[in-house]
Amino acid sequence: MAARAYWQGQIRLALVSIPVEIYSATKSGAQVSFKQIHEPSGKPIHYDKVVTGVGPVDTDEIMKGFEYEKGSYVLLEQDEIDAVKLESKKTLELTQFVDASEIDVLYYEKPYFVVPADDLAEEAFIVLREALRRTKKVGLGQLAMRGREYVVSLKPCGRGMVLETLRYADEVNKAQGYFRDIPDDEPDADLMDLAEALIEKKSGAFHPQDFHDRYVDALRDLIERKRKSKGGKIIEDKGGDAPAKGSNVVDLMAALKKSMGASGSKAADEPAEKKAPAKRAPAKKRA
Repeated sequence: MAARAYWQGQIRLALVSIPVEIYSATKSGAQVSFKQIHEPSGKPIHYDKVVTGVGPVDTDEIMKGFEYEKGSYVLLEQDEIDAVKLESKKTLELTQFVDASEIDVLYYEKPYFVVPADDLAEEAFIVLREALRRTKKVGLGQLAMRGREYVVSLKPCGRGMVLETLRYADEVNKAQGYFRDIPDDEPDADLMDLAEALIEKKSGAFHPQDFHDRYVDALRDLIERKRKSKGGKIIEDKGGDAPAKGSNVVDLMAALKKSMGASGSKAADEPAEKKAPAKRAPAKKRA
């Protein structure tokens, strides 16, 4: 495999150990990066590592320090930190299995591909993968990587498995603090019917390739126009971006009906047209 393994070790389930390798499943997307420039000279700004009263210092003179009280530090060498013994540095022990729906989406952090380390590990790897698939469970354990220990989940993914790092409970804000002012009202039945119909009409398979970063495209276009303008200022004020406030139920009903119409539903856009009354046959003339 061309990519370099992010972590190498073993998955342990009771007395069974499976040598595996872990690879990052994601990569950075397209982005536009800016540098800070000194405007009068047009040159980039640099930052030096400086000690108060000493001035700039060399990189090899820098150590890691923990401030245990104001102005006092414990200094640690990198090899001292690397020597900290933790079993999860080389072993992911699956200690619990849960339904995937039990893990709130807020806890998921980053995914990694998991593959068997060699041919001898393939049989046990496949058994674990299929057991997770059939039971529809997610394995949980802890794993040490790059200077910290993570809670991780393990689930099947095609022929392999995906490991996802999870946030600890104290890293996730409580939702109640943000949601408490939202009223617990029962929504209008007609509005719900329209909203559900609109969702149903726009439902379909997820194709990630259909989406791209339009902000990056807009920035690149701005940079190109700025380059051609020889430094002229370019500011676009299209307006109308702020959502209207104070919408009432009538406005919402009209908006939902209009949305259904834009989605191709003629019936939801406006009431059905009344049929014209049938013309009466002309009265017969008397003899």
